[in-house]
Amino acid sequence: MAKTVRFEDDLQQLERCVNQLEDAELSLEEALKLYEAGVKCAERCRKALARAESRLELLDRQDDGQLICRPATDPDEELR
Repeated sequence: MAKTVRFEDDLQQLERCVNQLEDAELSLEEALKLYEAGVKCAERCRKALARAESRLELLDRQDDGQLICRPATDPDEELR
């Protein structure tokens, strides 16, 4: 069974990778390993955010007062 990694854990790991890449004197091999790990974390975060976004709905009141739910990514959504 694959280990489930939480979004927050991946985000923290990504931040650690970035901080180490920025602050440390690393060999090329160490830097590449950190970069690859960071890319994997970033991709998992991106997928988790896309899944969460697809679950969002907006509650909107129509002109007649009726409430309706619609996807948050509705292309007809107006900025208010």
